[in-house]
Amino acid sequence: MALELFNLKSRRALVTGSSQGIGFALARGLADAGAEVVLNGRDRDKLTEAAERIGGARQLAFDATDHEAVRSAVDGFEAEVGPIDILVNNAGMQHRTPLEDFPADAFERLLRTNISTVFNVGQAVARHMIKRGAGKIINIASVQTALARPSIAPYTATKGAVGNLTKGMATDWAKYGLQCNAIAPGYFDTPLNAALVADPDFSAWLEKRTPAGRWGKVEELVGACIFLASDASSFVNGHVLYVDGGITASL
Repeated sequence: MALELFNLKSRRALVTGSSQGIGFALARGLADAGAEVVLNGRDRDKLTEAAERIGGARQLAFDATDHEAVRSAVDGFEAEVGPIDILVNNAGMQHRTPLEDFPADAFERLLRTNISTVFNVGQAVARHMIKRGAGKIINIASVQTALARPSIAPYTATKGAVGNLTKGMATDWAKYGLQCNAIAPGYFDTPLNAALVADPDFSAWLEKRTPAGRWGKVEELVGACIFLASDASSFVNGHVLYVDGGITASL
């Protein structure tokens, strides 16, 4: 009986930035739990390749940084296909430069990609969820929601904003039956972190700094996502769930 709380059968999940990395792993995990998955990205070829690896996956290509394009795509999908029951706001980017030299245009791209996308897609999907009185929104934050490292101060600022925007979503939308939470991954072996994974000095530092003593595997985020997407988390709202091997718990 308890396991039924985690069953996502008959639910439909939209995952942004899901052609690779964490987004793809979460989409595949949600599909394995019974959800119908809708993949999103800007590169249609990569999206098609990803969809071929998840049986029954749909595709919805749009630029999540474009507010009007997002609303048009979401409204059109809801009208033509049906409701989006679960949203995973995963689209994001990184740029590493010491803060004193950080380019202004790179800072603006980080804001658009890491924060505006959460607002744009979250608002567009929530408007439909509110009418139905139910919905799950899961924003992908970061260990940098709570911690900082040299050369990524603007990224840290954006992920701090994602954590607080998640709390704001819960505060505004819980009364309509929505649960809005975030997953904050630690250091995972993903395309976004490829340069760090390839750096033996950084990997050695990370293994020493993280109580678990290793990089995370993207599949280790799936359980948290299924929990927050399912009835098992019906009274969890505005929470940031750190999946980080203990790095935020230890000095």
